[in-house]
Amino acid sequence: MNSLEPKKNWNIDDFDIGGPLGRGKYGNAFLARERKSKLIVCLKMIFKKHIVLDGTEHQIIRELEIMRHLYHPNIIQYFGYFHDERRLFIILQYAPQGELYKLLKAANGFDDIKTASIISQVAAALKYCHSKKVIHRDIKPENILIMMCGQIKLADFGWSVHSPSLKRTTMCGTLDYICPEMVNSRAYNEKVDNWSLGILTFELLMAYPPFESDDRDETYRKIRKGLAIYPPKIGFLAKDFISKLLRNDPKLRITLSEVCVHPYIKNNDIGPKAMQSPDFVI
Repeated sequence: MNSLEPKKNWNIDDFDIGGPLGRGKYGNAFLARERKSKLIVCLKMIFKKHIVLDGTEHQIIRELEIMRHLYHPNIIQYFGYFHDERRLFIILQYAPQGELYKLLKAANGFDDIKTASIISQVAAALKYCHSKKVIHRDIKPENILIMMCGQIKLADFGWSVHSPSLKRTTMCGTLDYICPEMVNSRAYNEKVDNWSLGILTFELLMAYPPFESDDRDETYRKIRKGLAIYPPKIGFLAKDFISKLLRNDPKLRITLSEVCVHPYIKNNDIGPKAMQSPDFVI
């Protein structure tokens, strides 16, 4: 089976718990099997005391509410949640190849085919999110997961927001991916995700983001001025594509529909098979 039947009263006894999948700020993630369906899932465990101390209860509730309404082939599937006195458990689709970040660092940068194939799928997920008035606000390799078949799954909606007006002012996300609007404390819209897509493209090719610096203020300065330096590995089409996303004026950034038809994507995108791992053993 590839899905779970909705259930109002999940509890830990409904699952066989396996090994750890990762550690987060508030808890850990585990491989688990739902006993009735036999489906392998990711069980994300969060300690309530940590989110209470940080005052992020509203953020967790918002994340769950957003994910509950998202259904797309390139977004990690959310099945439900349950809790006890100390812990909150979130049931998510399991992505066997794990985080894109780990594969990227091991490869020290991808070629154009892998990069374009990833970006195409992330763009499809973002286009769907924006159609639902959801801004992700934290696009980066750590928040992109890979299925066994190579399919890309956008994950971690902790910084996401449902904004019918698509106008926000909160600075959030990851430093190297923050857009000029946020750095300059201006109102922004869904085009922050388009900017992040440009940063992601650069990082997938080079294994580092374009505005990376040892000093936070220097990173901000580079972002404000758009001081991206393109190494020779980044060819003409890739540079053209990235530069059209990294426009300081969000109105001038290409749309997600334009992303999908840009020659860099069209000429290199071969779909999920670009990320298939013949060495992976489950």
